[in-house]
Amino acid sequence: MLRVKRFVVFSLFVLCASAAFSFWMVGQPGAGANAAPPAPPRAAARLQAADGLATAVNVTPVPETGWLGNAAAATGIPGRALRAYVNAAVSANQAAPACGIGWNTLAAVGFVESAHGTYGGGSLSSAGQASGPIVGPSLNGGGFAAIPDTDGGALDGDAHWDHAVGPMQFIPSTWRIAGMDGNGDGAADPFNIDDAALSAATYLCTRGGDLTTAQGWTDAVHAYNQSDAYLRQVRSQATAYAAAADTVQ
Repeated sequence: MLRVKRFVVFSLFVLCASAAFSFWMVGQPGAGANAAPPAPPRAAARLQAADGLATAVNVTPVPETGWLGNAAAATGIPGRALRAYVNAAVSANQAAPACGIGWNTLAAVGFVESAHGTYGGGSLSSAGQASGPIVGPSLNGGGFAAIPDTDGGALDGDAHWDHAVGPMQFIPSTWRIAGMDGNGDGAADPFNIDDAALSAATYLCTRGGDLTTAQGWTDAVHAYNQSDAYLRQVRSQATAYAAAADTVQ
């Protein structure tokens, strides 16, 4: 009988120790990181060489015209949108060198959100302006989150419920905080691809930290949209863009 009691006590001790070890492991850095898929490859871009004046005034490098045309053809991304994505990624990485965001991640988000500003048959002007208002469905709780109006309908035309707007589909309340002027015209416009792309790049860097890591990239994209299906779609598209860009001479 004594041996049985000792066995029971020993078993309980082992069980408690195992549980304590498991809880300790969960709290360790990197625990559960294997749940995050690897970040997609970071696509390269050929940038115009900066001259002395550009270097002196800290002008953001822009993609070479020849590379831009070839990369647009290889990836299927409209050239005007691709230019905005590359410029935005370069600017965001200059502002936060530890971020490491690739233009292909921005392009993947832009593809999923609005087909690079062409949703509904639209297009982008030479200035990067969407040809028509790109407005998402009403966020009234019917299949989407319920987000009451935050901008008096100024951006989305609805004074009751918010809608995501522009090529990168920002919610008005988020745009008010994260919106940036990407083309230097003095205004932050969510319907302009330069402004929207820079705002998205900066937002992703802020929310993800190091986007070259699996967890950083996952955290960034989940901050944009918490759906795992969305994450997989963006990652797949970003990977495809990187592979296509690798073929560009």
